[in-house]
Amino acid sequence: MGQAGLVAIGVEAPITTKTALIIIETDGCFADGIRAATGATVGHRTLRVQDLGKIAATFTDLKSGTSVRVAPRQDVRIRALEYAPEENRHYFAQLQGYQRMPDEELFNFQQVVLQIPAKQIISHQYMHKVCARCGEEVINEREVILEGKLMCRTCALGGYYCAKDAL
Repeated sequence: MGQAGLVAIGVEAPITTKTALIIIETDGCFADGIRAATGATVGHRTLRVQDLGKIAATFTDLKSGTSVRVAPRQDVRIRALEYAPEENRHYFAQLQGYQRMPDEELFNFQQVVLQIPAKQIISHQYMHKVCARCGEEVINEREVILEGKLMCRTCALGGYYCAKDAL
């Protein structure tokens, strides 16, 4: 999928913060595969995880602004078997089939527009602010202004955790 996505936007691997952004919709081994195929990493801000529990990824060409979402076709597991009729073991037949199938039969390609511009998602890595409520540093332009105060998103909007003493 990583290779097919880059071909769809006309960008070569390995990608950089000047060439592309990839947003994946699940974590785990899928993320590792995208990283291996494209060179995108969370650390270099070229790979983002928006965990929706889907095996899909959006590839954005930063020069043109073009974004393409790539996801497996619904019937891909069954159709892959047709490409490896000589293999009796189901799992291995699927693996061989995936390697032989054209990208258009493996994946759905959908032109999309990012709700937040890619340049804003990548942001400026050296920006540092301090939250007026908790006093923690906020980096990468992720601060929020609420009631005229600069805050981290957790203080302003709620977060994924709650302090134990607040329960």
